[in-house]
Amino acid sequence: MPAARPLLPLPGGATARGLLWQALLLAAVVLLGWSLYDNMLRNMAARGLQFGFGFLSRSAGIPIGESAIPYTPADTYARALTVGLLNTLRVAVVGIVLCTVLGVALGLARLSSNPLLRGLTGGYIELIRNTPLVLQLVFWHTIILQLPSVRQALNPLPGVFLSQRGLKLPAPLAEPALWCVLLAALGGAILWHALLRRERARQAATGERRPTVLPGLAALLGLPLLSALLIGAPTLQWPELAGFNFEGGLALSPEFFALLVGLVVYTSAFIAEIVRSGIQAVHKGQWEAARALGLPGGRIMRLVILPQALRVIIPPLTSQYLNLTKNSSLAVVIGYPDLVSVANTSINQTGQAVEVIAIFMAVYLLISLLTSALMNAYNRAVALKER
Repeated sequence: MPAARPLLPLPGGATARGLLWQALLLAAVVLLGWSLYDNMLRNMAARGLQFGFGFLSRSAGIPIGESAIPYTPADTYARALTVGLLNTLRVAVVGIVLCTVLGVALGLARLSSNPLLRGLTGGYIELIRNTPLVLQLVFWHTIILQLPSVRQALNPLPGVFLSQRGLKLPAPLAEPALWCVLLAALGGAILWHALLRRERARQAATGERRPTVLPGLAALLGLPLLSALLIGAPTLQWPELAGFNFEGGLALSPEFFALLVGLVVYTSAFIAEIVRSGIQAVHKGQWEAARALGLPGGRIMRLVILPQALRVIIPPLTSQYLNLTKNSSLAVVIGYPDLVSVANTSINQTGQAVEVIAIFMAVYLLISLLTSALMNAYNRAVALKER
């Protein structure tokens, strides 16, 4: 059967035709982009708007209920968007930590030999995963608003108060003693990590490995304690009822608390299934071999199963972290001033929709790429190295 003749014969053959089609496609994409950009400029000019980011230096006049940095409505749009970004990062970082802890615990409970615990965990996971997140956020926000008033606030622990105004917790004052204790804790964590690396190297060289848990905990807890004894312990500020609200301590607003609980509960259900499937992906022969060596169940899980399961767990776990960060944009439903909420208000006041949307799209893209890079680096660090 004769070969089909090319649609556009060129002296360079197939390579030249491929380069030509790619050049034509690139030209078409550039032409389409320029057409969309020109159409955007024409529409903006028809409405008396001009494309640009000069509006960021104007006074915003946006009241924001909670902020991690000093802010007033007289500040600029740039600062208002920064406040929204910091609010988003705050709920994302805390949510990732909490949902990881809860998700791992639920995943292990899902594999429990106790049928009651396994059944309750499975029911929880199926209920949460098959309910819309928006509905869950509204549910948690409604629950918090139905709590007792400030004067009848629930007091489950000393210094902890739960009411319609949110959650109040004791908080350390930002003073030199606090920074010294935190630096000492960081130093203890670094020493523990160095000890782990040394013992792994010893095990690879000699087959022997000394215990690291007790020395590591001694470094992690002992150095901050020594710092507190030498320099002084950080001062805790306790919430106190003053009038119609609490003063002092750390205050978590009802909106932040509802958003955090909703995201953690929702994402942890997915992480639990990821952990369960990752553990079950390890061949049962690994369990049998470890039991034959006389290892207890806890050490089997920590030293044999989890290092192998992490190869399966980490990629989808990264996706759940990204989903949690992006799902935080639903905060607008319950009135939490995250980046999207502040951006929507900025669009309504300035009309610069394209610029504002481009800003928070770029921000979410940067957060996602940074999260992926960190998780990929961790994945490479824990990957099993073949000899």
